[in-house]
Amino acid sequence: MERIFFFLLTVIGVPLSVAGSLLHWPATPMFVVYCVTIIALASYMGRATESLAIVAGPRIGGLLNATFGNAVELIISIFALKAGLVGVVLASLTGSVLGNLLLVAGLSFFVGGLKYKRQSFNVYDARHNSGLLTFAILVAFVIPEVFSMTMNEQKTLSLSVGISVIMIALYLAALYFKLVTHRGVYQHKEDVEEHEEPEWSKGKAMLILALATVAVAYVSESLVHTFEVVAHSFGWSELFIGVIIVAIVGNAAEHASAIIMAYKNKMNVAVEIAIGSTLQIAMFVAPVLVLISLLFPTKMALVFTLPELVAMVTAVLLTIVLSNDGDTNWFEGATLLGAYMIMGIGFYLL
Repeated sequence: MERIFFFLLTVIGVPLSVAGSLLHWPATPMFVVYCVTIIALASYMGRATESLAIVAGPRIGGLLNATFGNAVELIISIFALKAGLVGVVLASLTGSVLGNLLLVAGLSFFVGGLKYKRQSFNVYDARHNSGLLTFAILVAFVIPEVFSMTMNEQKTLSLSVGISVIMIALYLAALYFKLVTHRGVYQHKEDVEEHEEPEWSKGKAMLILALATVAVAYVSESLVHTFEVVAHSFGWSELFIGVIIVAIVGNAAEHASAIIMAYKNKMNVAVEIAIGSTLQIAMFVAPVLVLISLLFPTKMALVFTLPELVAMVTAVLLTIVLSNDGDTNWFEGATLLGAYMIMGIGFYLL
């Protein structure tokens, strides 16, 4: 049923998106069409990546998931950077961190907790991820904010580039640690999954992934051009569009996967999607965007607004406190969702 739904959305959405961008249809209805189309295409990218991961084995599979997990958001952000919308890009990165840690993890814990009294996941992974989250948000995002107070624009950009290179290097080292040198060292019996059959063959999965990525790139460019009109029509700020709208659209397929996994009591996978995706955004996507921005007239320094920074730091601390014991329930999920709602109201009213 779900697959038929996304198939229909794609078949209707892509031609409408192309027609709308070529014929310059009104921005507000097209904004909705573009968002829905991207969500549908993202589901195909997710399924293709999953098939390739099963065919290629766990090591390359992990790398593929890391590369394509946030591909949609990366593509939207690149076009937003090209259009000079640095504020939207930084806000969407903030939204992804908050969305993954509070909304996705919160819904996963809540939905899974309604079915099972208690759910467990790998406590070693939880502690490993806590250290990386602390580094990525509390160190690498807070440092540029503090140091840039006494720096000019050029020095701030140089600091951001230096931090970005270090973060990408550490992220690749973290992947190598998890997938090669320490693969299986901290594995629990329940982590070993049964043998899965891929949905599509290697060739078909690669073709679908390539086509979906090209389509997402085309639709994303059109979506970015509607931001200004939509913001004016609804009275939304650039910050709200980035933090809530772009972040949810860019990660919708991934969000759904985590909740489904939690409902099936596969909490290791659900937590890996929520927290692993946050680490991808903070340690790989954000630094890559800083480096890519050097190619455009408007450069992006890794300096967030104070509300964005405080919201991300709070989300990380709350997630670490609730997840470090490797155990969860519906009330912990409700706590995370409550935090997300409070922040959402705050960003809407800014």
